[in-house]
Amino acid sequence: MEMQEIELTHMDCIDCPIRHRAVCSRCESDELNLLEEIKYYRTFDAGQTIAWTGDKLDFVATVVSGIATLSQTLEDGRTQMVGLLLPSDFMGRPGREMASYDVTATTEVLMCCFRRRPFEELMRNTPHIAQRLLEMTLDELDAAREWMLLLGRKTAREKIASLLAIIARRDASLKFSKTGGAMEFDLPLTREAMADYLGLTLETVSRQVSALKREGVIELAGKRHINVPDFERLMQETGDDTDGGMLV
Repeated sequence: MEMQEIELTHMDCIDCPIRHRAVCSRCESDELNLLEEIKYYRTFDAGQTIAWTGDKLDFVATVVSGIATLSQTLEDGRTQMVGLLLPSDFMGRPGREMASYDVTATTEVLMCCFRRRPFEELMRNTPHIAQRLLEMTLDELDAAREWMLLLGRKTAREKIASLLAIIARRDASLKFSKTGGAMEFDLPLTREAMADYLGLTLETVSRQVSALKREGVIELAGKRHINVPDFERLMQETGDDTDGGMLV
């Protein structure tokens, strides 16, 4: 597996787009200095495999920008997408050397990586990192439970709206309008990938996306760019509570 390690001329943690959500969000300046000693960056092109199931990983990482998919391959060769890695999400598990899923970049992905063993040592000596990673793990568990509800109980329209809202809320590059809750973002998944992830047919995904567009819930600019005139209206289509539900 070919990976590209890149050198950034400068990136202050305070200017990092996911600083307030990442595993290092509670670190003090001295703790950030320790992380700097074991940190480096890797970039992956869209479609490139970041890790295969069973790979031995010598690093853990935070997604700075871009989106990757998590998938598993069944014994008969079928592949099922089981999750997404969005900006600020953490890849890898301290204490576990092997990758649990196939991880594939769906857009260009920039990762802030930490060498595994030094990171594990830092966790033992830096409560802020360990506590934040625990919080993120529990949030991931909550999200997985809510996703089970989405797949099992929501209508096709609610599934599509929920996925769009999840990506919109988590995209660190989003610029929210201060008047009316308008936003725009690039959808990182093809409609085929959305169908696979949501357990729908391609035709159903296309039909529901077209319906949301026709009714003014979303606007499409090209194949992937999505404008949301009113985020609250999109949230109403998800079937979740108006306070944000699983997207908090």
